[in-house]
Amino acid sequence: MSDYKSRIYGAIGSAAAMLLLFLLLWFVYVDRPFEQEEEGIMVSFGDSDMGGGANQETASAPAQTVAPPPVPANPSDNDLLTQEDEESLALKKQREQDEKKRKAEEAERIRKQKEEQARIEAERIAKEKAIAEQKAKEQAAIDKANQLGSLFGNSGNSGGANGSEGDTSVKGNPVGQGSSGGNSWSLRGRSLTGKLASPSYNSNQEGKVVVEIRVNAAGKVIDAKAASGTTISDKEVQRAAEDAARKAVFSTGDNDVIGTITYVFKLK
Repeated sequence: MSDYKSRIYGAIGSAAAMLLLFLLLWFVYVDRPFEQEEEGIMVSFGDSDMGGGANQETASAPAQTVAPPPVPANPSDNDLLTQEDEESLALKKQREQDEKKRKAEEAERIRKQKEEQARIEAERIAKEKAIAEQKAKEQAAIDKANQLGSLFGNSGNSGGANGSEGDTSVKGNPVGQGSSGGNSWSLRGRSLTGKLASPSYNSNQEGKVVVEIRVNAAGKVIDAKAASGTTISDKEVQRAAEDAARKAVFSTGDNDVIGTITYVFKLK
């Protein structure tokens, strides 16, 4: 009887043990998700999670990878070409602006030069016109004086050779012309005071020297120069005539007047 009970208790204990083992396998293994095995050779490093037990080591977290610093990219050919194109365009634009400025300055310079030339030409024409009008007035006065002289029959006595002889003096002549010592003079509105000085020269010349004179208001000759109508080219004779003309004295007037003294030279 006791042997029978022992069998029954043994069976119940075996069944309970089997049931406990089944439940343990059910919760521990059966409920685990199925993992598909990877192809290749599996190498165990001792930290596999396939084994059971409480003493299983926890797998260490993967080390963080530090990214290397970015390497500066070298400029590409396209970047260099773009930069060169921009610089070329800037230089071209600057050159165009400089050329435009230079042309504008050159045009302004030419314009001012033309204006200056036109002004100078206008002054020259006006001056020549004024001189021509003055000469025309003087010539008209001389012509009128010649007509009056012919009416009065006024003439001087002729002198010796080279204008060095004779002592004819013409004073207070209202017609503005006359002769003295074989030489003649013409000065609008003035008369000769005293006589004409004779030129001093050494050469043997024949002809005449016409000296243009300028006489101030006091009657003094302030300028004398050989002028048109002179037939003697000898500069010494011309200077002698100019020096003699500067010694002439005329009546006073209101302003400067221009006239002539003609010296006649004969062979000695």
